[in-house]
Amino acid sequence: MSITASEISVKQQGCESLGGIISAKTARIGVVGLGYVGLPLAVEYAARGFETLGIDLDKEKVLRLNAGHNYIQDVPETQLQEVLKRRTFRAEDDFSSIAESDVIYICVPTPVTPHKDPDTSYIHSATTSIAEHLRPGQLIILKSTTYPETTEGLVQPILEKAADKHNMLLGRDYFLAFSPERIDPGNKNFNTANTPVVVGGVTEACTELACLAMQQVVEQVYPVSSPKVAEMEKLVENIFRSVNIAFVNELARLCDRMGGVSIWEVIQAASTKPFGFMPFQPGPGLGGHCIPIDPYYLSWLARRYDFETNFITLSARTNEEMPYYVVDAVLRAIAEQPISLGQAKVLILGVAFKRDVDDTRHSPAYTVIELLRNKGVKHICYSDPFVEQIRVGKDQGTEMKHIALTDKVISDQHVVVLMTDHKAFPYSRIAEEANTIIDTRNAFKHVKHNRDKVRLLGSGSF
Repeated sequence: MSITASEISVKQQGCESLGGIISAKTARIGVVGLGYVGLPLAVEYAARGFETLGIDLDKEKVLRLNAGHNYIQDVPETQLQEVLKRRTFRAEDDFSSIAESDVIYICVPTPVTPHKDPDTSYIHSATTSIAEHLRPGQLIILKSTTYPETTEGLVQPILEKAADKHNMLLGRDYFLAFSPERIDPGNKNFNTANTPVVVGGVTEACTELACLAMQQVVEQVYPVSSPKVAEMEKLVENIFRSVNIAFVNELARLCDRMGGVSIWEVIQAASTKPFGFMPFQPGPGLGGHCIPIDPYYLSWLARRYDFETNFITLSARTNEEMPYYVVDAVLRAIAEQPISLGQAKVLILGVAFKRDVDDTRHSPAYTVIELLRNKGVKHICYSDPFVEQIRVGKDQGTEMKHIALTDKVISDQHVVVLMTDHKAFPYSRIAEEANTIIDTRNAFKHVKHNRDKVRLLGSGSF
């Protein structure tokens, strides 16, 4: 059961109302899930003076945070230590204190199952735990990327079941909204504070309060008519990128098939048009949490309405094929040398999913490593200045550690595969020492010497 804004006006309530304590900065903030979305948000609120509780079931994370040790690259450790010192932030590994929070953000993972269906179990679990402590005067905001209808179809019924026991009405006694995250790991220009956000509440009062809460830490807040609109908007953002990246990935493979045409030169030329074109770059596959996942969230939802998102699903599959394309190039490079697959040495440059970050979620480097291992390549190592160690394999049973790029390490490899174009890599020296280079990012574009060693994806001769 819910109540409309015409029946209750947030603005007319006194200082003790939820809107009043948010504006007065005395509202207590709870953030469930202290990952790439939740931790920056929690620290931002704490830095603004809000008493902030962070909840994560990973005990190791909680211990590290409370000791002042940060694990998210975009959160300065000095800022974390400052909010701990001021006692505006603390982390816990259970929900026993969540009832203290007036505004609660759900920032938990939303992966897919092996069959590419949405896995909303983390949202369900977090909401259930919040519902056990639900009280009047609380605002719950879901930020996890998900499909339209999650807020109203999954979160709302769980909360309402608990609220009905205490005669609490949604939109009057407690409030619910969706405001998708917009995190870009490693982005030096845009962060939690200056990246605009979208907010859609279940009722007008929910939207108003959620906007007010977000305005305390975000410069621009854009309200929409419902959670469904906000949920769909987030998917559109990411699927837009997925589709366009798939477009240039497919063209890169066509250029290689044709020969004599470089997709990189084509994109650079097309970029001179001042309108109607936006450049996207090809690569070895997609990584991160959202872009590889979101097309399947939408396609799953579409099937419930007897609708097939053929174009979107095909784009996702095109991007998923790119690691296989890279592996084929590596195998050809090995075959041209007097060495067997079992004896060949392959160096992977970069295992993070994007440049200059330590985030390896869904990195295509993992797929390339696993595929090479399955093909019989036994000697694989990696170098990544941002990632000290990784675990690979379906059961993550194999540990690999970062190795330093000495001249001997580079020259000992039969094939060097550039997967992530970190600025810290010594590209000129790599070109001098390497035998064969597979460049999936056009990272060696400024290196003029030893060009015969470089095989560039989409160059027409990959």
